[in-house]
Amino acid sequence: MSELSFEQMLEDSLKTIRTGEVVDGTVISVKEDEAVLNIGYKSDGILTRSEYTNTANVDLRTLINVGDTMEVKVLKVNDGEGQVLLTYKRLAAEKGSKRLEEAFENKEVLTAKVAEVLAGGLSVVVDESRVFIPASLVSDVYEKDLAKYADQEIEFVISEFNPKRRRVIGDRKQLLVAKKAEAQKALFDKIAVGDVVEGTVKNVTDFGAFIDLGGADGLLHISEMSWGRIESPKKVFKVGEPVKAFIKDINGTKIALSMKFDDANPWKDADVKYAVGNVVEGKVARMTDFGAFVELAAGVDALLHVSQISKDHVEKPADVLSIGDVITAKIVDFNEEDKKISLSVKALTAAAEPAEVVEEADVADVDIDAVAAEVEE
Repeated sequence: MSELSFEQMLEDSLKTIRTGEVVDGTVISVKEDEAVLNIGYKSDGILTRSEYTNTANVDLRTLINVGDTMEVKVLKVNDGEGQVLLTYKRLAAEKGSKRLEEAFENKEVLTAKVAEVLAGGLSVVVDESRVFIPASLVSDVYEKDLAKYADQEIEFVISEFNPKRRRVIGDRKQLLVAKKAEAQKALFDKIAVGDVVEGTVKNVTDFGAFIDLGGADGLLHISEMSWGRIESPKKVFKVGEPVKAFIKDINGTKIALSMKFDDANPWKDADVKYAVGNVVEGKVARMTDFGAFVELAAGVDALLHVSQISKDHVEKPADVLSIGDVITAKIVDFNEEDKKISLSVKALTAAAEPAEVVEEADVADVDIDAVAAEVEE
């Protein structure tokens, strides 16, 4: 019992309390598993750990201090030993339930820490009242593992409130969807074709990379990653790294990106660099039975027809060339509009032997783009 004046003791002896009554109390002592409160009654109130919190094995001395005041509810006036049993968590839960009902009716956004990660979703606690957020309503994308949400504070709304069935459902997904829609609108209001934008690699596939532009994703197709040849986007980009590109096209909510900036276009001044008669050096990039494709620069390939490899008869390019070989050849045809260049090694030797003439028919009728497509297939 706490030390009280005679007048106070007399007043408390005349005071009555009832089970279910809400009273104010002051903590007069705290132990690991219970606290004693002066509730202005002839007997002090006992608040056990299990009636203070749902957290098991917590030391009440880390949560409650002597002198603290709190509102509690009377569970039992006489526990058999003349003491009054109190509860804090049940009163808090009742208040929490009322709080959740108001939040449900007002569509209020709540913030709470994830108390438990369950097989089918997340459990959060608002003023000692539990809210279940199903896995399907945790995010706007499928998430197989929810463990990352443990102990994290999240925002959500109450989408269903039925305390009689003890069914209080939270929804985080609709908030994310709404935020993304808002961010998407803001993005599309300020971007236009031709704009240079910065983003972050979100996902990489065999055909390209998806870039998060902060409101919408843009597709950077493999053919737009470089003026040069890209074998695999996964060898070039990693998730999370920054990317600078320009908007090539906008179609509805789809954004096409490109990194083929005009100032890096290898075909600029190509009519000078690759004029007919110029001698160039390149690397054999790929071969077919009728010729070899030689990379003169990143994004500039030329065809060395099998008939132009040597003055001697060559059955197949692979008989005399290998991928990666560096060769020197003369440009015998240049088509800037179609971006096609034809080479001849034989023409170099022909220059030393005036009597020999390069056969134009051997290099004129090959569609380089079509052939390249066949090789890639």
